[in-house]
Amino acid sequence: MAIGDSTRINTNIAAFNALSALKGVNRSLEINQLRLATGQRINEVADDPAGFTISRSLEARSRGLSVALDNVATAKNVLSIAEGGLINIQDILITMKEKVTQAKSDTMGDDERDAIKAELNELSSEIDNIVTETQFNSIQLIDGAYTGKSYQTGEGVSNTLTFSISTNFAAASIGVAAASVGNKVDSASNASGALGQVNNALDTVASELQSVGATIARLTTKEATLNVAITNTESTRSRIIDADIASEQLEATRNLILQQTATAQLAQANITPQNVLALFT
Repeated sequence: MAIGDSTRINTNIAAFNALSALKGVNRSLEINQLRLATGQRINEVADDPAGFTISRSLEARSRGLSVALDNVATAKNVLSIAEGGLINIQDILITMKEKVTQAKSDTMGDDERDAIKAELNELSSEIDNIVTETQFNSIQLIDGAYTGKSYQTGEGVSNTLTFSISTNFAAASIGVAAASVGNKVDSASNASGALGQVNNALDTVASELQSVGATIARLTTKEATLNVAITNTESTRSRIIDADIASEQLEATRNLILQQTATAQLAQANITPQNVLALFT
């Protein structure tokens, strides 16, 4: 910085220096005030080009992870609907097993067998109704068509989970339609075959429930992982782009004082050349 000579009045170097310092302080104070107003350390790319680029990349990742978290929650809802339908079918099959077991005993009379048959046939029909009604967004879940479905569980292209329910759980498909169970309880010996059909159906449903449950558990773990990833990503982004309010306030206070002293010195520098007039008296 140039040092002025107060005996030279044509160019006031001291005033120029004071003005330059005042402008610098004003600029710094404006930056402090903007950061305090927005809460951000980086308000334009020029503030920190590298930091701005990194923070935007982290923001994109964080938002992608947030959408993936929603996807996981939706996938869990879908599987919960399928699980509910399967549990209802399982409950019906357990009831059917009770009735067929009753019919397997020779203590049953014809009227009782007819009543059991009618009830079993109604239960078989209800299984078909459950299969039809178990759907999400008009997509059938347990009719055997829900196969190869991909869930986006992350922000990367390869972050997917594929799931299928390939078994059709309609009564006829799992072997508990009227012809296989209800119509077979006319005698104890025939009821034996019907009981085997119901037991096989129960095993099929239990196996699928295990698969659905395991996938829901996996999605729950993925959900927790995504929550941690989102938090860590936001924390990293915050350290780059967010302003330290306490530090900025301290700096603003400092600059306010410097602004006053620089203004006073500029005024003083403008008056100093007048001292030369004493030489002419």
